[in-house]
Amino acid sequence: MSIYTLALESSCDETSASVLKDGRTVLSNVISSQVPIHRKFGGVVPEIASRHHIEQVIPVIDQALRDANVTLQDIDHIGVTYGPGLVGALLVGVAAAKGLSFATGIPLIPVHHMEGHIFANFLANPELEPPFLSLVVSGGHTMLVHVKGYEEFDILGQTRDDAAGEAFDKIARVMGFPYPGGPHIDALALEGNPDAIEFPKALSEPGNFEFSFSGLKSAVLNYLNSKQQKNEPINQADVAASFQKAIVDVLVEKTRDAAHTLGETRITIAGGVSANKGLQTALQKMCEKEGFTYYKPHKILSTDNAAMIGCRAYYMAQAGKFADLTLNAKPSVEIGHVSWKED
Repeated sequence: MSIYTLALESSCDETSASVLKDGRTVLSNVISSQVPIHRKFGGVVPEIASRHHIEQVIPVIDQALRDANVTLQDIDHIGVTYGPGLVGALLVGVAAAKGLSFATGIPLIPVHHMEGHIFANFLANPELEPPFLSLVVSGGHTMLVHVKGYEEFDILGQTRDDAAGEAFDKIARVMGFPYPGGPHIDALALEGNPDAIEFPKALSEPGNFEFSFSGLKSAVLNYLNSKQQKNEPINQADVAASFQKAIVDVLVEKTRDAAHTLGETRITIAGGVSANKGLQTALQKMCEKEGFTYYKPHKILSTDNAAMIGCRAYYMAQAGKFADLTLNAKPSVEIGHVSWKED
């Protein structure tokens, strides 16, 4: 007998609902994006995001159920992102999920947003099973995670300051690109020389799996300011290519070293920045050279969506990890810990 999961995601600026069958078959994945709304502010405004989630959450759930051709009576459990993310945005999804659970008696599952990103790989690659190494790169997070089992995660290292996606967006904004800036840098980098400017790579000593991108961001800003003060021409394509190379090289090298350290041959990529073509190409080449198997999610599953949350929720349900109606949003929560109760 099939198991149906309804999932909700509202951690940042996408309101999404999805229905999955048996954890890995996506029957619907409705995403209402707020990117055009936040673009004029140059980034996500939390208060505005929350208001739009409130407007969209019920229509998005209705649409997901319709698209999947199921009703709430068919749903076995409800998964919802409870953290990390913007607290006001998270609260909308959590409140909607709790309301549905209370009204219907359908069990509730609290999903960690970044675990959801990792599990997006299962939707694109039916043959994938743990253990594997996952490079998680998004606007708010950069980390290397050893996925030992469906319920066992070991963080090898994470960013000490800016996440890779955050650095992309900040440099893009300085260079005059609209939000979100990462895809603009990625496209422009194809036209530039990645070896034109040497930008710093932090924490590059062997065996260090931590990340730091604030120094790189400062170096790029200093380079641009220096050129402007001297009235010297700036080759934007070269800046984009060199900046992107500095980030990509660090991500790929640390992933390679971590895989060798662990003896893992399966590599997955997860998070919004996993859609970056420069990073995908470099990671794929490295995996081919090292004899690793490389997995990535479909593009629509790289950015925030409820299908990945539904996949994670399914495996949590198998492990009996449910929440009660005291579930609350947690803007900051570590991966691998179901800690939805108040401390």
